[in-house]
Amino acid sequence: MEVSVLKYEDLEKKIQSEKDKVLVVNFWATTCAPCVKELPHFMEVNNQNSNNSKFKMILVSLDRLVDKERVLKFIKNKNLTAEVVLLDDIKRMNTWIPRFEKEWEGNIPVTIFYKNGEKVYFNDGEMSKEDLEKTITENLQ
Repeated sequence: MEVSVLKYEDLEKKIQSEKDKVLVVNFWATTCAPCVKELPHFMEVNNQNSNNSKFKMILVSLDRLVDKERVLKFIKNKNLTAEVVLLDDIKRMNTWIPRFEKEWEGNIPVTIFYKNGEKVYFNDGEMSKEDLEKTITENLQ
């Protein structure tokens, strides 16, 4: 189990490289209670779609780099099946947050949906399993 440590530019490239699929990008942290609360149903949905080549989920941890071990333990304990990356770019948060979404104030959790590399939906705050499934299904059409 590995966690890539990325800067904003690397994450942007990664998102744009996922062509021909619906990409779910969830921003979270191990210290964020609402984030931790919604992850189990995110994993259920990820597992339901695991055989679909048109679907991918990436969990972007905003934990600090010094807490990477805690993130790794968390992934193992919570059995996170989606790809997890650590966005080590806190100093430049004010630069990259508006690039993802002008309305985003930097709070988490936040989930952004992309289709063929283009943003199609921004969800601010927790997301129910129903809304998550509905947004994925609508965009997989």
